[in-house]
Amino acid sequence: MVAVIHTSSRLRSVLQYNENKLEHGYAECISAINYPKDADALSFDQKLNRIQWQLALNKRTKVNTVHVSLNFDPSEKLSKEQLAEISKAYLKGIGFEKQPALVYEHRDAGHPHVHIVTTNIKADGSRISLHNLGKNQSEKTRKEIEIDFGLVTAQDRKAQEFTLKPVSIKAEYGKSETKKAIANVLDKVLNEYKFTTMGELNAALNHYNVAADIGSEDSDQKEQWHLIPCAG
Repeated sequence: MVAVIHTSSRLRSVLQYNENKLEHGYAECISAINYPKDADALSFDQKLNRIQWQLALNKRTKVNTVHVSLNFDPSEKLSKEQLAEISKAYLKGIGFEKQPALVYEHRDAGHPHVHIVTTNIKADGSRISLHNLGKNQSEKTRKEIEIDFGLVTAQDRKAQEFTLKPVSIKAEYGKSETKKAIANVLDKVLNEYKFTTMGELNAALNHYNVAADIGSEDSDQKEQWHLIPCAG
């Protein structure tokens, strides 16, 4: 199993990204943890408002949204119940067991994977530290879950396939290093997701600080869209 953690201040955008997948039949919300209703009984607003209510308890913390993807080997046939159980165990392992969280099973790639949307703002208004969350708590939990659930280990499936770093917004546009980083991002995103609109493409690219721009109506770049580094 490979876990990829993204943090941001854009709860609505992160939730909308997953809901768009659901709307187009590429995802299903399989679990609503610490919600008053089951996942299939929740509207978009109810999903959003539960987490937003908690965010409002700490307005000083700007990075308050946590978006995790748990990726499994293509050979593994995991049921919705198993994916929900693994997601719950993962959240407990990283100290998020009391946080409201939504778990989406995505079905738009060649391997089983889920996305988890949650927050690091606790019910008392304090925050869970995100410092080294991936390196420490997540890595330890990942290894424990692989053993407990009998999963293919990240080492066996070359975890680097999923450890793509965002493009640095400090990189100078046009430099070969930036071009290579953007090319790697595009290759990963296009191979893992299906898109019907430019908005959906950008929703995925934005996780890596990249945006697709088709240019203005009178631009030479119109109908020849290009990729640019952007703020994360």
